[in-house]
Amino acid sequence: MTRPVFRFAPSPNGPLHLGHARSALINGALARASGGRLLLRIEDIDATRCRPAFEAGIYEDLAWLGLDWERPVRRQSQHFADYRSALARLEALDLIYPSFETRGDIRRAVAERSGWPSDPDGAPLFPFPRAAMSAAERARRVAAGEPYALRLDMARAQALAVARAGPLAWREVDAAGEGTNIAADPLAWGDVILARKEVPTAYHLAVVVDDALQGVTHVVRGADLKAATSVHRVLQVLLGLPAPLYTHHALLLDAEGRKLSKSIGSQSLASLRAEGVTPDEVRRLAGL
Repeated sequence: MTRPVFRFAPSPNGPLHLGHARSALINGALARASGGRLLLRIEDIDATRCRPAFEAGIYEDLAWLGLDWERPVRRQSQHFADYRSALARLEALDLIYPSFETRGDIRRAVAERSGWPSDPDGAPLFPFPRAAMSAAERARRVAAGEPYALRLDMARAQALAVARAGPLAWREVDAAGEGTNIAADPLAWGDVILARKEVPTAYHLAVVVDDALQGVTHVVRGADLKAATSVHRVLQVLLGLPAPLYTHHALLLDAEGRKLSKSIGSQSLASLRAEGVTPDEVRRLAGL
């Protein structure tokens, strides 16, 4: 019987905090309980924010918590060819297109449209329809060297995915091991970015390609990523990739009710360690 495969996949763009510890420890516990494997993946596609020192800190923090993982560690920055291959397959299906609008362009367009919808993360849906610019004009601007993002034509992508696989859903498994089918709603995300001119991937594409190539069978991650699974299911169907089982665990919140994050300066595991906090105390603080 195939052993279950779990993974913890942090980005080295800042120090790990208690929220990361919770997710890593849950994955480690599930891997041990099931006789499975635990992988560590370094999601370092953002070269402007990721740093070797943060990556080294990830290894130190996880080892301090008593976790062990298989080697070698997959680093996304070393596997761009895998993502280019996936993009080429989507391009052959005419499902991706270059867009040239800046964040400012999007903000201004949305400001002019009362009640414009947002995606599940709260960002406005991309407001510029693909049909507003010809394929020839897009190709001309790419050839001219203009910066661009590669977006997924979500309406066409969903239609093709449904034609291939029927209604889109994923299997959500709770802490008791009970599974439920969750209907996917990829249109809620609009035309998401899959890559940029300078980097041949973005989160949604990289995560489904990596999970498939690494044989991940159980994706256990925070509840803030649950809605994004709708996008991942579309890509899995279109690229012919297997669908893991998913578990989206509760997040840790700070005193103001915000999820712990690097962006708000949540206390790092390294600073807790420096204060004399033990791994067992971290487990308690992480709700475990």
